[in-house]
Amino acid sequence: MEKNQLLSDSNRLRLFSGSANVPLAQEVSRYLGIDLAPMIRKRFADGELYVQIQESIRGADVYLLQPCCNPVNDHLMELMIVIDACRRASARQITAVIPYYGYARADRKTAGRESITAKLVANLFVQAGANRVLAMDLHSAQIQGYFDIPFDHVYGSPVILEYLASKNFRDIVVVSPDVGGVARARAFAKKLDDAPLAIIDKRRQDHNVAEVMNLIGNVRGKTAVLVDDMIDTAGTLTEGARLLRQEGARQIYACATHAVFSGDAVSRLQSGLFEEVIVTNTIPIPEKKQFPQLTVLSVANLIGEAIWRIHEESSVSSMFR
Repeated sequence: MEKNQLLSDSNRLRLFSGSANVPLAQEVSRYLGIDLAPMIRKRFADGELYVQIQESIRGADVYLLQPCCNPVNDHLMELMIVIDACRRASARQITAVIPYYGYARADRKTAGRESITAKLVANLFVQAGANRVLAMDLHSAQIQGYFDIPFDHVYGSPVILEYLASKNFRDIVVVSPDVGGVARARAFAKKLDDAPLAIIDKRRQDHNVAEVMNLIGNVRGKTAVLVDDMIDTAGTLTEGARLLRQEGARQIYACATHAVFSGDAVSRLQSGLFEEVIVTNTIPIPEKKQFPQLTVLSVANLIGEAIWRIHEESSVSSMFR
């Protein structure tokens, strides 16, 4: 069935954007060939958010695009309010499209008396009325198991891999910045013509504080590509890059899907350790956090294609085979 035919089927496909990343939502809407659905969003004097859908969505398949980026609590609450508004407006199915899933790092109990916020957020989405979730590059894949509704997990790596392939690197080695990211780095290396893999062993003393201890693998004279799901304070990446320099890496590239860029991240990333820092636009990057070594790739077509396949009831996982 042609896209135009399906989109005209009772005009069922609607795409809404929260306030967190409107430019990405606009790109996705252009890929799908539809306009963003109209919505009023304003705040009361005390900061409470008010949302009203501006057209009938009765019986429609609604997709709500909103990354839970900084300010995380505001964007998370906004998404839940929009989900609730769509549910009360009799949408047939509501899919939360979350390019960046907030609160994902607390995904298990490693000590006593601590919360599992990744599970809490999953419960909130379901209770708000989401029927399905589409997310990109979760901090850990196990988060999908916290949902009792359909969950589609897509990856930003195809656009990064395509970009790296265009550079025609020789003697490339993919580096995992920690042991927990080995599976991600291994999959990345396999798609880069089965490039060799190196692993940085570190000891984390506290949240957002990393101490690099050892390197497993050979990077001497090679182009090292550090791969992670997100760059937050960039402490892990910069400490890893210093170790790679000490071990003789010729060039160092950092790749991540989510550019969180908290604290001193920007100053660390432009300190001269990296030839290039490659991220995607799942999170909007303000001008003050941009720097010469930064390359931002768009995942709009990936998200748009995933939305299209969900709506067409075809396979999303086949996008990455």
